[in-house]
Amino acid sequence: MFDEISLPINLFRAWNEFKHGKIQKQDVAEFSVKIEERIFKLSRELRDGTYTHSSYEQFYVFDPKRRHIHKASVIDRLLHHAIFRVLAPMYDKKFIFDSYSSRLGKGTHKACDRFQAFMWKLSRNNTRTVWVLKCDIRKFFDSVDHETLIRLLRKTIKDEKMIDLLKRVIFSFETQPGKGIPLGNLTSQLLSNIYLDQLDQFVKRILRIKYYVRYADDFVILDTNKDNLSELLIKLSEFLEKELSLSMHPDKVYIRKASQGIDFLGYVIFPHFRVLRTKTKRRIFKKVRALKAGLDRGVVSKGRFDQSMASYYGILKHCRGKAVRRMIDRVSGGETSR
Repeated sequence: MFDEISLPINLFRAWNEFKHGKIQKQDVAEFSVKIEERIFKLSRELRDGTYTHSSYEQFYVFDPKRRHIHKASVIDRLLHHAIFRVLAPMYDKKFIFDSYSSRLGKGTHKACDRFQAFMWKLSRNNTRTVWVLKCDIRKFFDSVDHETLIRLLRKTIKDEKMIDLLKRVIFSFETQPGKGIPLGNLTSQLLSNIYLDQLDQFVKRILRIKYYVRYADDFVILDTNKDNLSELLIKLSEFLEKELSLSMHPDKVYIRKASQGIDFLGYVIFPHFRVLRTKTKRRIFKKVRALKAGLDRGVVSKGRFDQSMASYYGILKHCRGKAVRRMIDRVSGGETSR
């Protein structure tokens, strides 16, 4: 496994995947000037054990809430891609069907579709009450325990060189001693799924829960009995704390009727329709206004403007959004067509 990752051919393939859409960025463009020399050097350093992970560039994004992002150097991100392209297919076979984050053929819309299908099926075409337990793990990425993560990796990976390489990536970052994986790393997406697969297996194999959907650190469970969900919440909280050193977010866990609408992955989802979350609508309007102003001043290109508009209209295709579409049209001044 380690040999496959460190081979120049894997690193070149990882580079071709990594550079897509990024080649105009200064750091990537500068790195590409001597790409063959850099890749062969990385391959040698990996094989002779001299590779070290660089420090991270830190910044914040607001989409919609404030997130602290840690950006690795280009050479490290290239290695992350090389690791991901070898490990992800192997682990994906082990994950449960209803885990939807950072997996090929999954994603937020598939997770919402599955959740809504569960609502409709369990309600027997909206003829009985369905209750939903909505959970969110508190500061998940900051709380991942390094030693627990490595122990979980060892269950599948028997190659000590591979474990040592993963340790270098994992230990390159911490929010407190022995804790945390960085938002922004491609490897973090895979490692987070490996970590939370323990929760998935507990829910499906031990608790035998049929109606469960997880996307990253957000998950929902459906039942026709509210008391069952209350008991489950206690068991889940105990499992997360004991086995994974994690805790539920005190302000983002609730049990409510499906017919009241469940806020999940940017939408408010009902058994037979969904609408855009109010905060998401406000954020889109704000961004459209800013883009339109930038277009009028000449600081935003027409191509970038049209691409952004297309993405917003794409979001609205997955919910009831005709009124929102009309409002976006008015805000954008009719500069683009759907």
